[in-house]
Amino acid sequence: MMKVIVAVAMAMVGVSLAFPYQPAPYQQKPLMPYHFEYGVQDPYSGNNFGRHEKSDGNKVYGSYSVDLPDGRKQTVNYKADQYNGFVADVTYSGQPYHPVH
Repeated sequence: MMKVIVAVAMAMVGVSLAFPYQPAPYQQKPLMPYHFEYGVQDPYSGNNFGRHEKSDGNKVYGSYSVDLPDGRKQTVNYKADQYNGFVADVTYSGQPYHPVH
């Protein structure tokens, strides 16, 4: 029984060495450069938000903002790449207010 286990293990090692790891095809191709943006401002509903993003094919840079219910504006500036991942800087502008009931 032990000889069979050793033989199977050696066969598995041989197969894994015969077919070395290959990254998925999407990991081998560089990204295409792009740019997009949009914005929404609707006085009836109070929605006010927007986003823009661009890529040079290696890194992604962008920003989005939204008016919060307490009167402040939240802005997120970000960048992302395959080495550092997603890095965001979140800022708030304006003074919060809370109505008294």
